[in-house]
Amino acid sequence: MSRTRKRALLAATATVVLTLTGCAGWGGGPGGEGPNSINVLMVNNPQMIDLQRLTADNFTKQTGINVNFTVLPENDVRDKISQEFSSQAGQYDVASLSNFEIPIYAKSKWIAPLDDYVAADTQFNQDDILKPMTQSLTADDGKLYGEPFYGESSFLMYRKDVLESNNVQMPEKPTWQQVADIAAQVDNKQPGMRGICLRGQPGWGQIFAPLTTVVNTFGGTWFEKDWTPKVDAPEFTEATKFYVDLVRAHGENGAPQAGFTECLNNLIQGNVAMWYDATSAAGSLEADDSPVKGKIGYAPAPVVKTDSSGWLYAWSWSIQQASKKKDNAWKFISWASSKQYEELVGQQVGWSSVPAGKRASTYENQDYLKVASSFAEPTKAAIEGADPRNPGVQPRPAIGIQFVDIPEFTDLGTQASQYVSSAIAGQMSVDDALKRGQRLAEDVAERYKSREEG
Repeated sequence: MSRTRKRALLAATATVVLTLTGCAGWGGGPGGEGPNSINVLMVNNPQMIDLQRLTADNFTKQTGINVNFTVLPENDVRDKISQEFSSQAGQYDVASLSNFEIPIYAKSKWIAPLDDYVAADTQFNQDDILKPMTQSLTADDGKLYGEPFYGESSFLMYRKDVLESNNVQMPEKPTWQQVADIAAQVDNKQPGMRGICLRGQPGWGQIFAPLTTVVNTFGGTWFEKDWTPKVDAPEFTEATKFYVDLVRAHGENGAPQAGFTECLNNLIQGNVAMWYDATSAAGSLEADDSPVKGKIGYAPAPVVKTDSSGWLYAWSWSIQQASKKKDNAWKFISWASSKQYEELVGQQVGWSSVPAGKRASTYENQDYLKVASSFAEPTKAAIEGADPRNPGVQPRPAIGIQFVDIPEFTDLGTQASQYVSSAIAGQMSVDDALKRGQRLAEDVAERYKSREEG
């Protein structure tokens, strides 16, 4: 489930979780400090809540290791993990981090390399982890610092029945121009149904998640290898104008405020015919109570100059460098990210709740495929086609597909996104928006260039 939808769907869950502070295995802070206990700090997403409920009767029963969970909403947990791991107090042994934070934390030596544990743990089977996931969790020193709990890429979702009724065929591997043409052909052909939904909501993880993948395949980049900023370059500009023009001409109502949740609701409610976004959305579209179940087709992320353009994101586990219980911490990670844990979830929670998107074997599991047959293979193909170290047409100074994996990108991307969202709202031109973004990128580039020169 994508990051934005988690926050929308879990407000009630978060409240329940946080009110259980002090109960065994839950709470707002570490519990018992015995030699056979570890402290885990993690986000309150549905898959993590399932993990909590299954831990005591399974992992603890098997290993004798008690797990004390601290569970917080996404923004809060990011702040707390940053504070805890930067101080290296060793209070928490394991934390849920994304593939955005892990290479940054590894460079700061806040988290421990996992290579020796992986090599010694013959049952874990690192080769079963999808290669792009392993790549995205490997730092510049070549060492592995995280294991994925679940992951996602991006693809194009479309109403098969709507396209068919308008004699429109979706190409097996669409280009962005073909998608724009289809959006124009089906726009308003059914009452109240626009051609496509694309995020317009400000935020580095909102509009710039899909938009940066468009920039990549149009031949643009935030920075060249030597940190030369290229936000107002012709390729970045062409991609952004295409995106803005498409959503303004054939996109959803209220596009400047539309994020993942709004687009998901628009497709489910029949307000749009297509949507480009996270592969994890498919589970909601194909849910038993979804009015569009069975009506959705799934095509690869549209391209222009690159062979693929889907993004890559994974909630993953890392061990704090200062932890004095690394061996037990690894045992927990090995269990939580294992093939056997997926089987456990399938049997006790339901196969639709399996934390997928990380292991090749998941997509060979017939029990899982029974509930995910329409989107499992497109999801796996999207993840396998993602290349976090080579997402565009030119070398990059940092890893990342839909983001630049540096601490400054959260501010840079968010500020620049506000200008692009304003362009979607018709409040400024794309050229003006990207000129302002370029100035922000120049400030970031100056810092990195000075470091390299120094």
